[in-house]
Amino acid sequence: MAVHPIKQLAGQTVIYGFSSIVGRLLNYLLVPLYTHLIFETQEYGVVTLMYSYVAFLLVILTYGMETAFFRFHENNPDNRSTVFSTSLFSVLFTSTLFILLTSFLKQPIAGLLGFGGHPEYIVWLGIIVGLDAVAAIPFARLRAENKPLKFAVIKFINIGVNIGLNLFFLLLCPWIMEKGPQGLRPFVDLIYDPSIGVGYVFISNLVATSVTLLLLLPVMLRSNFGFSAGLLRKMLIYALPLMVAGLSGVINESLDKILLKYILPEDVAMSQVGIYGACYKISIMMTIFIQAFRFAAEPFFFSQAANKNAPELYAQVMKYFVIACLFIFLGIMLFMDVVQHFIGAAYREGLGVVPILLLANMFLGIYFNLSIWYKLTGQTRYGAFIAIIGAIITIGLNFWWIPLIGYFGSAWATLVCYLCMTALSFAWGQKKYPIPYEIKTIMLFVFSAIAIYLLSLLTHDLNSLLKYTSALLLLVIFAFSVLMIDATLLKQLKRTFFNK
Repeated sequence: MAVHPIKQLAGQTVIYGFSSIVGRLLNYLLVPLYTHLIFETQEYGVVTLMYSYVAFLLVILTYGMETAFFRFHENNPDNRSTVFSTSLFSVLFTSTLFILLTSFLKQPIAGLLGFGGHPEYIVWLGIIVGLDAVAAIPFARLRAENKPLKFAVIKFINIGVNIGLNLFFLLLCPWIMEKGPQGLRPFVDLIYDPSIGVGYVFISNLVATSVTLLLLLPVMLRSNFGFSAGLLRKMLIYALPLMVAGLSGVINESLDKILLKYILPEDVAMSQVGIYGACYKISIMMTIFIQAFRFAAEPFFFSQAANKNAPELYAQVMKYFVIACLFIFLGIMLFMDVVQHFIGAAYREGLGVVPILLLANMFLGIYFNLSIWYKLTGQTRYGAFIAIIGAIITIGLNFWWIPLIGYFGSAWATLVCYLCMTALSFAWGQKKYPIPYEIKTIMLFVFSAIAIYLLSLLTHDLNSLLKYTSALLLLVIFAFSVLMIDATLLKQLKRTFFNK
């Protein structure tokens, strides 16, 4: 019996999700390390800010070629090696130029960004971004070829190397220098310099990224290399608007932290960036789920495009996706007393932004689902239009609200922007590629989850046992409300996942 396409998508999402959850959880364990033991809020602000720049640059250096690869890989089954090698050569060339440029201009760039005393940060991050961009194409090939296990293993190794080096440089080496065995100190002196400090975060990432690219070499070399200028031109026409669309997501995720530094008073800016960045990390489960879904969904959407029932399939995927996101939202917010210990006490004053950011990320995921219409029809310019509108909203609201309410303004700006982008994509998409989304049902799901969250605030003063019991009960109530709102959901789930 054939596997239902959504069941196949769910299986792929679970595999990618497991690797992402375990990997990202291990990686995110560095956040308590940074915020509890090592860095002051302003020092962690440096890490947050620098990786905000990295997020922008990675989108620019991949310039939509991942998605272009999926589309042309699916549409050119007899020429897939050329599609891969053309994509790889293009990104390799631009990434090499970028690394050389940042190395040559490290001092003026560092001065411009406010890190004039550490031009080496620019060199390290330039290499990290360049290598990550190159790695994106062989990773995309693994996804297109349905090899999530190999994908996951390489990701695990990357994270293991990164965490191991962070622990080595930030914990073990300082301990050896202060209290450790005398015999180890000469060795540590050779490889460890206390003055580098936060720079070891970037050095660890650089080594991990280099190891990842080495592990991906067999994937890159497993090809009959050929380069087609004509094919590259077609891919770029398709991909470049997607780069603009991708920048919108990065603007909403990262620009706010950059603007906080420049808009808030200098004496508190970096501390506020650190607090906001740490609280942003609490949305980890929502972020991981959306990332895992995107890994599995993008090749899935393209592979199902020829299916005559594709629109109905995409609508069903959207409904299941929203339900899953709302359970994650409630799971985090109802158990915030436990979740808050993920970050240090000095950072918890910013916890009020978490529900706003969780909902914002959910709408980002909804927008990703909706965006399939312009990717399938090749009208990626609409993605660019929506992205530009989103960027204008984000920048405008941040400049307006940050002086009034600080990082809460950034959080609300993110939510408003994703809501507007979702509405625009839906309105245009229904004209260009109609999909029968169950909008009223989905809206009722969202309102029910928000109502249950607001109801949970009444349990704030209860003791722990009663509070956690109430939280579990509220989750059950939400599950029943979902089934009541959509009476056919249970039958659909049985048919989709159990062939009943």
